[in-house]
Amino acid sequence: MEIAFRGNQKKFYRHAEKCFTRVMKDKKGEREEVTYLDIRVLQYFLTVAREESITKAAQQLHMTQPPLSRQLKDLEKELGKQLLIRGNRKVMLTEDGILLRKRAEELVDLMEKTKEELSSSDRNLSGDIRIGCGETEAISFLAQAAKSLQREHPLIHYHIYSGDAERVMERLDKGLIDFGLLVGRVDINKYDYIKLPAKDTWGVLMRKDSPLAEKEAICAEDLWDKPLILSHQAAANSEMNAWLKTDISKLNITATYDLIYNASVFVKKGLGYVIGLDKLINTSGESVLCFRPLYPALEAELCVIWKKYQIFSKASGAFLCQLQEELNEGETT
Repeated sequence: MEIAFRGNQKKFYRHAEKCFTRVMKDKKGEREEVTYLDIRVLQYFLTVAREESITKAAQQLHMTQPPLSRQLKDLEKELGKQLLIRGNRKVMLTEDGILLRKRAEELVDLMEKTKEELSSSDRNLSGDIRIGCGETEAISFLAQAAKSLQREHPLIHYHIYSGDAERVMERLDKGLIDFGLLVGRVDINKYDYIKLPAKDTWGVLMRKDSPLAEKEAICAEDLWDKPLILSHQAAANSEMNAWLKTDISKLNITATYDLIYNASVFVKKGLGYVIGLDKLINTSGESVLCFRPLYPALEAELCVIWKKYQIFSKASGAFLCQLQEELNEGETT
């Protein structure tokens, strides 16, 4: 299967165009030369990058080493870049090779996603639905819709990607996911969206034997002299900055995190206090941790987004209809 960046395909592969399109000059000025890449060659390259060995990669691909080496050299020649550093025991990626690996992974994922969408039938609905989301209990809305849809269409599969709003929107813009679940106020004007009928509560996760555990709620001044563990998204959150009433750079930030479970382990060891969302870490029973809300209260809005004018696969379209139906039912009950 070959990829050509021209005609109607140009829009479909625009995010890959930066990697694979060359600009050539002739006497009349600049002209664009269309570069073709076989998707199989990208898969060969990714296998070598993963195995860090051409020999092992050839075994994985059920081919001999000379043809694989030749394909890789042709790829480097085509792109005009050295992609691999070939050592005696190990193959390493150059800086250009690292960039190509990222783009190639996106292209291969997008190609597989497209093949799945085209092969799905109306009668026997199947395929993959990819959802990017921040850490939030509100994922239960999507999980319930998936469960309801599964009763009628058990061949649909779901893939969940975790990340902050910036990463989720980046994957959505590139067509690598179908939906995004965002936490907090984010500019979503360029997307279609559904606001969920719930909000997450910001607070502080701490050990039960911490001095602040005696308080029912935590105010900004309580945290100014404490060792804090802050999520990357919270650090860039204008609402959080306003609530803290001080420049974050002046606080004692001992650690930052993406996933609150990992941060909770640091809290258990007494490294500091996590500023995060409620209901993500078990604080009941014999847990050594507790959660206290912020005061004044600070809440995070929740919404499901997708690209405007999105042409959904049959599976993704059915999922969105199911989610909207269940949210509408919730409003009437």
